[in-house]
Formats: sequence, structure tokens, C-alpha cells
Amino acid sequence: MNTPSAPSSTEIETPSGKDAAYENFPVGSFLLPPAARPHVAVFYRYARAIDDIADNPGLTPDEKLIRLEGFAAAVRGEAAGEAYVTGTRMRESLLASNVPERHCLDLIDAFKQDAIKTRYDDWDDLMHYCIRSAAPVGRYLIDLTGGASDGCASSDALCNALQVINHLQDCKDDYLELDRVYLPADWMNDAGATVEMLKAERTAPELRTVIDRCLEATRQLMRDSRPLPGAVKSRRLAMESAAIIRIADALIEKLATHDPLATRVELTKPGYACCILRGAVAGLFA
Repeated sequence: MNTPSAPSSTEIETPSGKDAAYENFPVGSFLLPPAARPHVAVFYRYARAIDDIADNPGLTPDEKLIRLEGFAAAVRGEAAGEAYVTGTRMRESLLASNVPERHCLDLIDAFKQDAIKTRYDDWDDLMHYCIRSAAPVGRYLIDLTGGASDGCASSDALCNALQVINHLQDCKDDYLELDRVYLPADWMNDAGATVEMLKAERTAPELRTVIDRCLEATRQLMRDSRPLPGAVKSRRLAMESAAIIRIADALIEKLATHDPLATRVELTKPGYACCILRGAVAGLFA
């Protein structure tokens, strides 16, 4: 009688093909302290793996929840083996760098929500999701590099803004592929917009009103994020965060003048590089 073999990481993980080049912000860039970069690479690999599971349209919600809980168990040190090797490596990195596990577990919690929740009632409902799906990234980097004088307030604002920007960039694909809509439902109702409008080749005026309202709320988040480069204790993280602020500002203004239903709105390579250079210089003297 043959005994079933344990699942491997190739059976548990569902790579989407997205990598650091897909992100709106530099991942493990030269701006970060050299000692931090290997840990950031492990963190990004972990975050990418669990995000891909949550976003896989071929998995049922229950299958997603089981796999995500397996990653959580690995991070907590309750499971090991090839099936969740990425989670185990994340735990090893956390122990080596003395960063708490809560940031990784908050991501799991948010992605579990993605598996079962497809609509958001209002802006506060969306921010409650972002504080677990995006803010942990900034909190992890702050803990990894020595802390910040304002705790994580300005970092949370920046990360939440980046998450909303990403939602607006991908609003059509999220709806068509996952039936997932991150636009606040009350703002949709106020504008007379419907989720079916996300199928169109061009953004309807009603839907444009909702997008613009999201952008204005995101600009407020960006105002709250401005102190970040001067608050972090790591000069290199100050440079990176200032660069990311420049990138976010540029994306907001591009989304304000371009149609995310017609094409994915993103920066050109020269524009992206300019934001990093100018931001890094500003962060150096923050």
C-alpha cells in the first residue's frame, strides 16, 4: 500500500509571475542598508507567495484559507517541511533579525479576508483592510532598520496610500478576474456608479467621480506621510521612503489624468528613475 506523500511548496504555492518589477515601489533596493537587503528579499518572497494564493481565481475560498493558515503556522514555528518552506524561511529571518512576527501574521489576516470578502462598505472599511494588507510592510522595514520617532503613523499613511493607488490601477482586472471591488460602496451609491461599469473600455463619468474621490482621500494620506523620511532612524530608509513618496505622488497625479479602465496607469521607466533619484537626495537631508 502506498502512503500519500506530503505536499511540496510547488503544490501549495501558486506563483502568479509577478515580481519586484511589478511593484510601485523599489523592493530591496540599493538605498536600503546592505545588512537589511537579504531579509527584505525573504519578506518580499513570503508576501508575494501568500498574496498569489489569495489572488488565485482557480482556488476556492476554503482552499485559500487552509493554505494561508499553513503559512501562518510556519511563521509561528508550529509547522515545517517543504510544503511551507517559504514561511519557514520567513520565521528564520525574523528570528535572525529580531523583528516580531506580527507583521507577517497581519498580512495573512488581510489575505484571508481577500479570500472571502469582495466588497467594501466605505472608506473606513477599506482602511481597516489596508492597515493589515499594506501597513505591515512599512512596519516591518521600520523594525528591521532601527525604528522611527513617530512609531508607524506616517509609514502607515504611506503604505495605505500605495495600496489604494494599486487598487485604482487594477480596478478593472480585480473585478473581472476575482469579482473583487475595493471602491467604497457608499461613494459608488452617491455617484450613481455600479460595479458593472468596471467592465467598460472607458470610465463612465459616475465611476470617474468615485475614482477622483478616492484620489482626494489618498492625497490626505500622502499629507500624513510627509514626516516619514525625517522620522525613521535609518538614513538609508529615509532615502528610500522619500523616493517612494515621490513615486506615490506621481502616480496619484497620473491617475487623475488617465483612465485606469483603458490601460494600466503607471510611470515610465525614466519617470520612475527620476522619482527615486530626487527622493533619495531629499531623504538624505530629511
